[in-house]
Amino acid sequence: MRLIFMLILLAFPIAEIWILVSLMHQYGWWVVLYLVVVALLGLQLIRDEKLLFSGRMMQSLTQGGNPMKAMFGSARNIFAGVLLIIPGVMTDVIAAVLLLIPIHNKVQEPPPYQSEKAANDDVIEGEFHRED
Repeated sequence: MRLIFMLILLAFPIAEIWILVSLMHQYGWWVVLYLVVVALLGLQLIRDEKLLFSGRMMQSLTQGGNPMKAMFGSARNIFAGVLLIIPGVMTDVIAAVLLLIPIHNKVQEPPPYQSEKAANDDVIEGEFHRED
């Protein structure tokens, strides 16, 4: 089992280099430009995520959501940014798949006393005084 894991771990960079070399033969220096642009996008993704993390946590807490989902979403975006920085096409595809997975931040149900309706919907309670 350990041998299979090590072979897969070693085959990934070899496959990544093989894909890059074949793309370089086919497209030339456009591949280098692609790698630079994608790495800059990964850096920008990480910077933006660092700035937006505290705001997302506060929003999740004030709306009654689960803060672990906000942390998971931020960790996912940072990991995708790191994968975009690493040169290679397979890592870019994995990062794109990670970024496309939706994370649903469900808001918790309101307390039961807010959702209950009055027994008689025709009654409006309040104070009244007449001004003549």
